[in-house]
Amino acid sequence: MLRLRRFKTDDALLLINYLNNPEVMQFLSPKIPNPYTIDDARWWIETGSKAGHTFAIEQNGHFIGCIGAVAGEFEYSKSAEVGYWLAKEYWGQRITSQALVLLIEKIQQSNDIVRLHAVVFEGNTRSAKVLEKVGFAQEGCLHKAIYKQGDFHNALVYGKVIA
Repeated sequence: MLRLRRFKTDDALLLINYLNNPEVMQFLSPKIPNPYTIDDARWWIETGSKAGHTFAIEQNGHFIGCIGAVAGEFEYSKSAEVGYWLAKEYWGQRITSQALVLLIEKIQQSNDIVRLHAVVFEGNTRSAKVLEKVGFAQEGCLHKAIYKQGDFHNALVYGKVIA
């Protein structure tokens, strides 16, 4: 059974394990520390994960990833940016698309967000397929918008109106 829940102290060691996998980190924001340490995990559990609608993804009682949406400010206050990652051993099982559906349902029930968007590194076809599967559409390409580890990457912007 798949569910979304708040992060717990017990998630720290798995956070470290999952986020020190180069394949998991490949398309994630450089704001996530690398290497990922116990202090990083503690900060995330106690502070970082409290922003917006941020949840641990749990399957059959096991923490396996993260998903969230953080609302914008001012004129973007009715929109939220979606982000997610999943432990490598769970890839290819349609878990992320199921988690995204659960997240959208939570957002629709709890506030007045009407639009979601996500930014995907060009070349991250897995993430693009997840978004498209749940009704997001590619809205544009921001050329050389992402700078990570000395390289520029195009950012594909996906959006979905949910209300």
